[in-house]
Amino acid sequence: MQKNNVINIGRQAMRPSRFFVMLNKVRHRFATQKGRHSINENLKWLEDNCIDLKEFAMSLDAKLWREAELVSELLEKRASGILDSIEYELGGGGAYPFLHFITRYIEPDTIVETGVAAGFSSSAFLSAIKANGRGKLFSSDFPYFRIPNPEKYIGIVVEEKLRDGWELYIEGDKNNIPQILSNTNEIDIFHYDSDKSYSGREFAVSSVIGSLSSRGVLIMDDIQDNSFFYDYVEDTKPESWHVFKFLGKYVGIAGKLTRRST
Repeated sequence: MQKNNVINIGRQAMRPSRFFVMLNKVRHRFATQKGRHSINENLKWLEDNCIDLKEFAMSLDAKLWREAELVSELLEKRASGILDSIEYELGGGGAYPFLHFITRYIEPDTIVETGVAAGFSSSAFLSAIKANGRGKLFSSDFPYFRIPNPEKYIGIVVEEKLRDGWELYIEGDKNNIPQILSNTNEIDIFHYDSDKSYSGREFAVSSVIGSLSSRGVLIMDDIQDNSFFYDYVEDTKPESWHVFKFLGKYVGIAGKLTRRST
């Protein structure tokens, strides 16, 4: 297995654009953590501000939350059969019930996400887009360079019937985000679930923030890893922000949740 990993890494590294992305991933892993708050301070802040996801969603629209739960159950069942047949671990999928819910709730025209992996979050967004009858998803990812033919696993659980409203970019955030921004106008939802380093989050958010619409929403996964979201809330003082837990990890959302005017 170790020998195969080395061979697969070598194959990906032979592509110059991917070599530099891989190099940056290694560098970020060993870089000194940045941020105004320590891990313990950040965790304390998250614990103090954490709300119950289901109660929050039900308070906004109970019917849509029940729909999101049902869609998520069907997604989990379908994905289980697919992923059980694969020998590789493809990573988590964000707070996908909430992603379906919030997309149905605010009816965005444009969604941008970073981090696709098997495609739980992408599927949640796309199923909601289909139900809304409007919207488009732009996704940024980078292949798992330790496994053979990694491109074919990106978004593997996303059903073919949902893919019409999807543009997928797979050369890493620093290459993908500028391309995505050149192909979009205003962004209504930005979901960050890729490089968990402080600098990775900082690059993506600083790149996208100027393109968020007046009702734009930022959603960030795994905010327990460093204090980026805590610092972001302190610095920008968003009109509305929330913290909740999904599968034992913290998720942050910033931005007023405004339904589309009819």
